[in-house]
Amino acid sequence: MSFRNPDLLWLLAMVPLLGLVPLAAFRLRQRATRRFGDPAVAAMLTVGRSGPWRAARAVLFVLAVAFACVAFAGPQWGSRTRVLRKRGIDVVIALDFSKSMLARDVRPSRIERAKAEVLRFVEELDGDRVGVVAFAGETMEFPMTTDYSALGLFFRDLGPYDMPVGGTAIARALVASRRLLERGGRTPGSDAATEGGAPRSRIVILMTDGEDHEGDPVEAARQLAGAGIRVYTVGIGSRAGEPVPTYAPDGTWTGYLRDEAGELVQTSLTEENERQLREVAEATGGRYFAAGRGAVGIEQIRREMRQMHQDEQRARRVTVNEDRYALWLLPAFLLLVLESLLPEAWTGGWRRAKRRVGEGER
Repeated sequence: MSFRNPDLLWLLAMVPLLGLVPLAAFRLRQRATRRFGDPAVAAMLTVGRSGPWRAARAVLFVLAVAFACVAFAGPQWGSRTRVLRKRGIDVVIALDFSKSMLARDVRPSRIERAKAEVLRFVEELDGDRVGVVAFAGETMEFPMTTDYSALGLFFRDLGPYDMPVGGTAIARALVASRRLLERGGRTPGSDAATEGGAPRSRIVILMTDGEDHEGDPVEAARQLAGAGIRVYTVGIGSRAGEPVPTYAPDGTWTGYLRDEAGELVQTSLTEENERQLREVAEATGGRYFAAGRGAVGIEQIRREMRQMHQDEQRARRVTVNEDRYALWLLPAFLLLVLESLLPEAWTGGWRRAKRRVGEGER
């Protein structure tokens, strides 16, 4: 037998002290009775109040307290397998919306292909909460939700030209993703750290062509790792240089982006960019995936999440000890009821005492 709250067993030390209280009271009553005067009259006034009934009531009360103390300590024996409530996974998709994502080495373009794959990925989720961080030089956020259709509306019309600041700030996107997950965990009704004391798994899917113009993404990733967040990175693009197309406000193609010298601006997923993305993932226990030709690597992450769900399902099966406090609390209650039903005096004793007083008067 084990106890849920073994520290409360010290309450049993009170039981012997409670047993001494009625004994001391009995001694005091005897002493007071001897000082009262006429023994016959004193016996008539105290009949039944210091005899077997009082002793029986004291014993029942002390036993009830002893049983209650054991019940409060939470006795347990036996066990059963319990399946905890499904928690799901919190996912933040950090998608690069810099102008280099308009390159067409992935058809129809890096950004359009990434958006299509992300939407297909989200539609196949089941109960997982999803948030979005769209980033270039600054970030735009969509809060954690299970309303996947709302995410589709957010993605549908958003493009690189909608971002307020150009460039690419991966570290800033990672910090924004962490804050989004932390805010989602504080949402009223959230079960981020509920049943079984195990929080929901939290991951960030960072999708970018790897070009970073500011900050330290690896250091930002270490901060996420300290918060228990795993980052999966996806490098989008090819090693060969690809020109960046430009568009008019109405969406008409106007040519390719050129630098101040009039040369075409080329974008590529360089070896250095891939190494940095790999370091970001490994710093958090995640993995790096290089998008293949015509894809963005989201399928590999889907398989990783399936494995996480399977691991969680196994982890949700726990063996728990059976609480048996009721088997001790019930006798305590019955003993208290019985103690309250016992009489304070026995009427037969009263009649005998009255008879003895009458005989003494004669």
